Amino acid sequence: MRAADQTPLPGTFPAAALRAARGHCPRCGEARLFRKWLKPCDSCSACQIDWTPQRADDFPAYIAIIVTGHLLAPLIILLSKDFELEPLAIFALVVPLALAMMLGLLQPAKGAVIAAQWWFGLNGFRKERPILEGDSA
Repeated sequence: MRAADQTPLPGTFPAAALRAARGHCPRCGEARLFRKWLKPCDSCSACQIDWTPQRADDFPAYIAIIVTGHLLAPLIILLSKDFELEPLAIFALVVPLALAMMLGLLQPAKGAVIAAQWWFGLNGFRKERPILEGDSA
């Protein structure tokens, strides 16, 4: 186990968000971020950062809804105009796909929201940045 002050931090916010979207700690990238499907661990087992200040609330659900809606809208238009499907057939195709997309996007969206809170120092997190070569201490 490495000390919290020796943990290599991600170089950019997208790197931290990608770590968290994959379900890993956005700070160290080693330990799990979630102990259950949408329940974050209280702290990272590798770098010891406390995740209890995070407040993702409903924002991950809004992200999942917006992404799902924007991806499915063209499909619904295509199915109704080009294939001339009945509304019941479109419903039978689109609803299961929408449910799968929503459920599949919720945890990565929540991880990215938690990473954003940590990266930008929101909700009680300390703003941390990697020390780059050439930076004065």
